[in-house]
Amino acid sequence: MQDLEALGKELQRRGKTDALKKLADSAEGRRVGQMLDGEAVRRAAQSGDSEAIKKLLGGLLATEDGRRLAQKLKTLMEK
Repeated sequence: MQDLEALGKELQRRGKTDALKKLADSAEGRRVGQMLDGEAVRRAAQSGDSEAIKKLLGGLLATEDGRRLAQKLKTLMEK
């Protein structure tokens, strides 16, 4: 959980939080969010279960919306 907190602070320091919120609120972001099992993500993150996280993300990246969202996220983070 500390890693997620550190990531959040780094994103804020780099001025990325507003752009990430906009991306999450986009049509693709909302569709991808609906595909996720929030409870499964929370459990995997809290326990540090990287295999479960990989499986969850792999399922998302198998969809067109997931791939588009990932590409937008990658582009945003490279700026």
